[in-house]
Amino acid sequence: MVPALVTAAVLLIAVPIYYGQIGPFQSDRPGSMVTEAVTDHLRLLSSQHPLDIESGNMHQVKPWYEGRLDFAPVVRFLGDAEFPLAGGAIGYFLDRKAAVFVFHRRLHAISLIVFPARGLSWSTRGLTPVGSVMADVSDDRGFHVILWRQGEQGYALISDVDLPELTQLAVKLSATS
Repeated sequence: MVPALVTAAVLLIAVPIYYGQIGPFQSDRPGSMVTEAVTDHLRLLSSQHPLDIESGNMHQVKPWYEGRLDFAPVVRFLGDAEFPLAGGAIGYFLDRKAAVFVFHRRLHAISLIVFPARGLSWSTRGLTPVGSVMADVSDDRGFHVILWRQGEQGYALISDVDLPELTQLAVKLSATS
């Protein structure tokens, strides 16, 4: 009887793992992260007031997040003439609060979503070198998405700007110094 119970217990655990159906974060698979990133970008684009703080000065935008998030978003790139910062907002990425920074490239809006990376399933295959990081580069619904993790934070960069230009911004954002 004991061997039958052990076999049943192993099957109850192994089968859902094999089919990817165990755990509270099923939607955390990289494909779902890409879908979430594009949905969040579209939500921002369609909002009547997409930015909670409108400023091209990162030294005004970053402190604005204090007390509004349970983490301090790390963004070293301040914006420049090619990719000016427009401002920021509080958003959600999957099940967690996130900092949303909006940059522009000509008439294109570019969303950078910064969120706690813990507990998410990050892709380890098919990654592309982007500056100092390895990133998941994808397309969804006509938008390019670049996802990467640095330390305890995750980053999603989304836009319909040409992929080489979006990659150029990702390189600036992922720089460690």
